[in-house]
Amino acid sequence: MRNSSTPLTDPEGDAAGTLPVNLRHLRREAKLTLDRLAELSGVSRAMISKIERGASVPTATVLGKLAAALQISLSQLLGGFQARQPRLHPKQSQAIYHDPTSGFERRSLSPVFEDGGVDLALNLLPPGESVEFPPHHAGVEEFLVVHEGALTVMLDGARFDVKSGDTLFYPSDCVHEFRNEGERSAVFYIVINDRTRR
Repeated sequence: MRNSSTPLTDPEGDAAGTLPVNLRHLRREAKLTLDRLAELSGVSRAMISKIERGASVPTATVLGKLAAALQISLSQLLGGFQARQPRLHPKQSQAIYHDPTSGFERRSLSPVFEDGGVDLALNLLPPGESVEFPPHHAGVEEFLVVHEGALTVMLDGARFDVKSGDTLFYPSDCVHEFRNEGERSAVFYIVINDRTRR
């Protein structure tokens, strides 16, 4: 089992290479000190500093806490902003995040716009693993579609068993946990709709 201190690598498309710069930039843009972001996110100042220096890869839970504290999506934290105009978003430019503990993988399929709005991500969760995300701010909702395998989604303690082809909608201003209790990887899409950024 790897831990959250795993050194960053930067293979093609890997968000690990852009995360340190993005986090530092977004924190400063929000006029937050390391101490203040630590207070808002519940992530230690030392861990935030390590992430900004590229000395460690955060777990999905830590990444979610930082995004929630900055009131942005994971895609906005992992990738650079682009102009809102017709564009091809090639596979090699899609930010990929790998959770060092669970093996959870998230690929940002949509370009990242500064005004937020809709965010599309492809996710993979290995068998027997789980990831938990903190609440988003009020007004954020998610549509989850399982493409392969099956997924258990826990929303503030309520259980939803989502099979291949099923769609689950939920307001995501609550703790949401994804569990793969099956014997094969679960592949699922999530569309995040932030109704406050319109």
